[in-house]
Amino acid sequence: MDFSISDHQQSIRAAVRDLCRAFPDAYWRETDTNRRYPTEFVRALTDAGWLAALIPEEYGGSGLGLGDASAILEEINRSGGQSAPAHAQMYVMGTLLRHGNDAQKQAYLPQIASGELRLQAFGVTEPDAGSETTRIKTFARKDGDRYVVDGQKVFISRAEHTDLMLLLARTTPYEEVTDKTRGLSVFLVDLREAVANGQVQITPLDMMINHHTTQLFINELEVPAENLIGTEGEGFRHIIDGWNAERILIASQSVGDGLWFTERAGKYATERVVFDRPIGANQGVQFPIAQAYARVRAAALMRDKAAWLFDNGKSCGEEANTAKLLASQAAWEAANACMDTHGGYGFARDFDVERKFRETRLYMTAPISNNMVLNFLGQNVLGMPRSY
Repeated sequence: MDFSISDHQQSIRAAVRDLCRAFPDAYWRETDTNRRYPTEFVRALTDAGWLAALIPEEYGGSGLGLGDASAILEEINRSGGQSAPAHAQMYVMGTLLRHGNDAQKQAYLPQIASGELRLQAFGVTEPDAGSETTRIKTFARKDGDRYVVDGQKVFISRAEHTDLMLLLARTTPYEEVTDKTRGLSVFLVDLREAVANGQVQITPLDMMINHHTTQLFINELEVPAENLIGTEGEGFRHIIDGWNAERILIASQSVGDGLWFTERAGKYATERVVFDRPIGANQGVQFPIAQAYARVRAAALMRDKAAWLFDNGKSCGEEANTAKLLASQAAWEAANACMDTHGGYGFARDFDVERKFRETRLYMTAPISNNMVLNFLGQNVLGMPRSY
């Protein structure tokens, strides 16, 4: 298992870094201040083919592996940007790739690869369900050649900046199934049409970070039966197939954040002079930065192993979850070290530390809480009793 960076991946990293130079700190500062979607950046990523990285070449994509996609997201965040406005297009489409039929793939994947269509939203979370996904109440009832959906979703990012959305809904009531993971189904929804017809109302949520997070109110939404992804009632299993990829990609974003924090802190600690010496000459300043860097690099190795296993068709649940846990923790440690190093300037918007500080904190909690990751490791890897 060789984790050295290949020439192929080095070229990917260099190309992404080159693209990101056109979007410096000031660009991200402005989008954050104005709560604006980074349309120009997402367009540039699309035009360069990076958002189609995981789409097979036969559908107009790049046909890259998850390790390559991880490098793309890591470099974006390491550059000072945030890949969250675009990352969903990488992992959301995994459900379509693995469980969609040939007609669905031919109809949508080429247009997603070219940028004609955007698939940036996944409607799963609900106000009363949270992490207990099997408890969602959004219901899709079959009516001839269509499904009619009613319900509510919350914390759905990018719903205002996507054309399509994958939607998880119950097709059999919770009370009628013995296995609570059954009776859930996945649908591909034309969100533009649904909003225009008044069947979906999108309400923006005022959040700590600029992730364009929304709440969805779904009323008599008509979805053609042909837009069912995979098998009716097996939707939960269809979406968890993509969770390992999601964990690995989120870990990559955290690794990128962690490297940005340690690099930025190291530079400031070297240049900032107090009491006639650089503050980085003090071990109390230097050691936390070095410690955080070591933990980020260690997390990156676990991420690399998880991605290698995934790309080679091997089981990677333990490694993917561990990578997400360690990377998010390491990035948060690096964020605090960077904030402490900058002192009062760390809270000044012009230094960008406070923006990245807010952004990186998310991944301790979402898209899955680290406590749930520990639950998984404790129960499924270490064989301890279920704790929740």
